[in-house]
Amino acid sequence: MDKKPESLADNLGAGSKYRPSIAPGIPAGGAPQQIDYNALKKKLEDFKKKMLKKFPFIISLGVLPPNAAPMFEEDEGLPKEEVDKKPLHVIMIMPEEHYKNFNEIKKGVIEVSKASSENIWVHIKTAEVDMWNYGLDSKFEFVDAVAASFPLHDNGFLGALRVASIHKNLVLNWLNVGRIRYVATYAIGGSLVRGTADENSDVDTFVIIDDTDVKRMSRIELLEKLRGKIVYEYVKEATALAGVKNILNVQVYLLTDFWQSVKDAQPVMFTFIRDGIPLYDRGTFIPWKRLLQMGKIKPSPEAIDLYMKEGDRTVDIVKRRQLDNMVDVYFGVVTPTQAMMMMAGHAPPVPKTIVQEVKKVLVEKEKLMTEKELKTLEKVVKAYKDYEHGTLKEISGKEIDSMMKEGMEYVTKMKELRTKLEKRMQEHQAENITKEVFDLMKKIFGNKAQEALIEDFEQDMVKKGRATEKMTGVAKDIAKLKLKVKGKGISQSEMQRYVRDSSDLIAVLTEYAQRKELVSVEKGIAKINFQNEWAELVATDKGIFVVMQNGEVRKYEKERIIASSKEEFEEALKETKERIQFNLPSYVVTALKKEFGDFTLSF
Repeated sequence: MDKKPESLADNLGAGSKYRPSIAPGIPAGGAPQQIDYNALKKKLEDFKKKMLKKFPFIISLGVLPPNAAPMFEEDEGLPKEEVDKKPLHVIMIMPEEHYKNFNEIKKGVIEVSKASSENIWVHIKTAEVDMWNYGLDSKFEFVDAVAASFPLHDNGFLGALRVASIHKNLVLNWLNVGRIRYVATYAIGGSLVRGTADENSDVDTFVIIDDTDVKRMSRIELLEKLRGKIVYEYVKEATALAGVKNILNVQVYLLTDFWQSVKDAQPVMFTFIRDGIPLYDRGTFIPWKRLLQMGKIKPSPEAIDLYMKEGDRTVDIVKRRQLDNMVDVYFGVVTPTQAMMMMAGHAPPVPKTIVQEVKKVLVEKEKLMTEKELKTLEKVVKAYKDYEHGTLKEISGKEIDSMMKEGMEYVTKMKELRTKLEKRMQEHQAENITKEVFDLMKKIFGNKAQEALIEDFEQDMVKKGRATEKMTGVAKDIAKLKLKVKGKGISQSEMQRYVRDSSDLIAVLTEYAQRKELVSVEKGIAKINFQNEWAELVATDKGIFVVMQNGEVRKYEKERIIASSKEEFEEALKETKERIQFNLPSYVVTALKKEFGDFTLSF
């Protein structure tokens, strides 16, 4: 058999499964397994409609679990003859404000119940008082029963209570084993206690863990382990089991820390004790509540002094926040400005130089920003620098309002300028793309008009299989690009497509140009490396010669490399005028490849 946990530290390593405390046969949705609740719901549909029509203020209607019926029958003193009829117990939750008409409401509920085809007994409870008296009277099983009821109608109250109840049971099943009880209190607060919870309300819960036997673990480590299970793992599991949208907010406290917080008069703890309702309590929370109501829980003199000092710190806090506001305005102005500079093709300037760089680029070069906007930028940058250097120690609310107003006007202006700058940058980009493409075409096909260049491209390259037909369309599109951009403009995605297409076309043209006139060789000499050997390629006015590693001389003639002599080579050198470079045509390269196979050139 597994060893039972003997301390809180032992329990931290144990697992837990959801086991409802009063209705073990009830699954996640709240319906007992032995009853077909879908069929029952259809039978009770008429009852529900009549109830809601007569009492439209009803918050929730739910069928209580059968194994909870004896508790409610005994608690409310049902006559034996009614108990023997084994009625279907329905819980009705209504707002406390209608309690003044309780007798009339009860009479109407009885009439609707008797008119129903089912034998129904309705338990009428108010959301703000009756429901929570169960918790204050330590009748936690009653709250669990209501949470486990099958909803006929629910504005969100039952769902919110269900997720809290399931989470509570997960925590209790994990930390309360045998006679050992480590959960001191599990309580709820917020809209659920006020009776205003709906299907979107957060569910606020508080768990207090008795840590008095923990000796080998620090408080921080203990809290981390507890929160890991209670806050993260069990919240997720409880939400899934409850089938609700409500967000479960869980606060975990150690008993010793909680007492210290109460002693120090922390408002959160006072509010928690005053307004919270226990869904489980080991005899700690309810006495706290009673003592607080009696005025017996009072803050210590040290806590009073601490709170008084908070008043003295108010001025410093406000000044600090005013400076923080100034910093926020600064970043609100500077960040869009850096974006504009990046759009203009520059690196985002640092605060130290941003004013000067913006003036140079956006004011003087692009002529987009005016001196007015520049002064706004200069003002916020100066304020931030003074703050950084410690010379600006405070700033008034009036100054912040003024700076904020100017800053927002500046940001609005930047948005307007962005559109203009985007168009201008597109025009620059279109100009560069067009120039790069057609300058390369002119180098290949001669100095001609764009239409003629495109025609030559199509004849010499596309039709001969050196380029795809798509490239002709790309060239024609690029020829129209500048006019298109200057007109209505194009989107950024379109411009990116033009950039990609032009890069593909330039790659095709460059490869063709390199093949047609492969390389320029300085001083007419290049070194050929092939098959671990080398030779020198020498261009003369009498032809191109190849001087082998062993001194043998060859030359290019009639599309091939043939034998020559030193005498012929030396004569050709004498008659060659000195020049800086020569062009090595592709047909010579082809002849060299036939002669030497794969080779490389070095200069």
